[in-house]
Order: sequence, then C-alpha cells, then structure tokens
Amino acid sequence: MLFSSLQAGALTLPNRMLMAPLTRTRADAGHMPNALMAEYYAQRASAGLVITECTMVAPGTSAFNAEPGIYSQEQIEAWKQVTAAVHAKGGRIFMQIWHAGRAAHPAMNDGHENVSSSAISIDGEVHTPQGKLPNALPRELRLDEIPALVAAYAQGARNAIAAGFDGVEVHGANGYLIDQFLRDGANKRTDAYGGSLENRARFLFEVLDAVTAAIGADRVGLRLSPLNSYNSMIDSDPVALISFLAERLNSYKLAYLHVMRSDFFQAQKGDVMSPARAHYKGLLVGNMGYGLEESQQALAAGQLDAVAFGTGFLANPDLPARFKAGAALNAPDASTFYTPGAKGYTDYPTL
Repeated sequence: MLFSSLQAGALTLPNRMLMAPLTRTRADAGHMPNALMAEYYAQRASAGLVITECTMVAPGTSAFNAEPGIYSQEQIEAWKQVTAAVHAKGGRIFMQIWHAGRAAHPAMNDGHENVSSSAISIDGEVHTPQGKLPNALPRELRLDEIPALVAAYAQGARNAIAAGFDGVEVHGANGYLIDQFLRDGANKRTDAYGGSLENRARFLFEVLDAVTAAIGADRVGLRLSPLNSYNSMIDSDPVALISFLAERLNSYKLAYLHVMRSDFFQAQKGDVMSPARAHYKGLLVGNMGYGLEESQQALAAGQLDAVAFGTGFLANPDLPARFKAGAALNAPDASTFYTPGAKGYTDYPTL
C-alpha cells in the first residue's frame, strides 16, 4: 500500500510516503531560500509529496531567525530554484505557509511586537540573536486586524504558486497562530473568535476560504496537532476539537488533512486519529512515529490514506527506496537539525 499511487487533489502521488515539514533554519539573511535548500529538497524528491519547512507569510513574524519567507518578490524568485530542482527529479512539492503568532519574538523581528488570539505568553525561554530571552507576552489581536492576516495567507499561497510550487499546506499545528486560536488553552477571547469550537475555528476557516479561493482547494492541505503541547499548548478536549474540525473540513474538498497523532513531550495522550478518520471523508495523512510496518498496517486497515515521515526523510533522502529494499536506515543527528551549512543537512548517504 505504501508504494501505491494516490490522487491528492490536483496531484497524482507516486507513493503514499510524504515528507513532513521540518524546520531546518538554513535560509539566508532576509529569510531567503538558497541553493543549499534546493539541493536538500531535490535529494528527497522521491517522496510522494515533499512539504517544505514552515514559511513566513508576513515580515516581522520570525520564530527561528533563519527560516524562509514567501512575502516578497525576491523570495518568490529565490524559491524557483528549489521547485525547479525538485521537479527536475520528478518530484512534487507543497509549501507550508505559516504565521508564528506569539512564538515570533520581538528580538528576532527588529522589535516588531508579537500577536496572538489572547495575551498569554509561551512558557520558558527562546534563543534569539541577543541570546536566551524569556518568551515575549503577545498582544491580543483586535478584530479589525484579522482580515489582513487572512489576506497574508492567501497572498502567501499565490506567491507559492508563482514560485513554482504544486500547492500549499496551511500550518494549523504546533502552537503557531492558527493553533493559538483553535485551542482553548491559548484562546481566552470572548468575541466571535473565542469560546465555542465554532468561534475558535473561525480564523482557520477564514484562512482556508481565502487560500482555497486564491489557488483552488485541490492544491491546499492542512496540518493539525490537537494533542501536541509544544509551545505551551493544551486543549480541554482535543478529541472534540479534531472531531469538529474533521467534520467541517469535508466541505472544503482539500487535497489532504495532515494530523499529528501525538505530543512531542508526551504530556497529553489520547487517540485523535480514530475520530479524524471517522469524521473526515477526504484524504487523511498520519504523522509522528510511524515505521514501515505500522504504516502498512494502517493503510491496509483504511485508518490512513498516506503517512508523513519527518526525521525518517531528514536522515534518509532515499527513504522510499530503503523501505522497498528493506534496507537499514541512517540515524538522524539531532545536533545538526538547526545548525547552518551542509553538515547533517545534505550529507546523509543514499543507498
């Protein structure tokens, strides 16, 4: 099953192994994509679909300092080398479009204030160009500011298509802006964007309305992480949240729904994949900790339609070939996940 083709919206995928979005902080100054990134993604073009790292839809929203952007003409031009390199290898590539919300520290953004659904900061400290600093308290977004944010996602999607991408994945996971609206641990609003599931999901659906109108729903995916506590996230009822979202997302006819099934820190536990499958009629992608055997079983049982592999693809540019051959896998080197340069990025060996 893992090696069979799959129709994902406008694309025919040659296999059901997606490369999950992975922050790698190799962009140049000004959040510019570069030739090293083109090499990295092209090496992994045998994935059924490559999904890029989170990419800024607006300036002043950096959470990692060296992540790429898609809000300027220069960035669009620079991304063209990446998409051309992947397409030259016969691959397909989506860009993950993203706004960090409260995770964007002013010290990384020339003092630009960070914003969120509510004025609640992430716990702990963050690495900035000025060293380790406490996470900054965000300003609660005003109602009149929300339409411009929605428009930034739509423009980011248009820019991605202009740069040669086959589509976009809307980042609704891991405690960034959309997720900050979705989960009640971060969203304490009392207006139309807070309280009920319907209200907390309003911003997500406005973004999806705008992005699908901009480039077509068949070129749009969505990633969610109802359990992940990364960035100090929690929800009082993650199963109800994913059930509600999965049901409502059917009307969008997206290319896929990409669900992270667990919590990086194991602080929150539960089964969110079963309700996602029960309620979502479209193409469902599972992610986090799937190996070859479990992936095959999940696909055979109809629990998933595809599987996204993160560190598997990070350390094994030829992961599909390795799986097919039953070959050993390279181990990922966590010490180089976010360091500059080719080491631990483009130097993992192929078979």
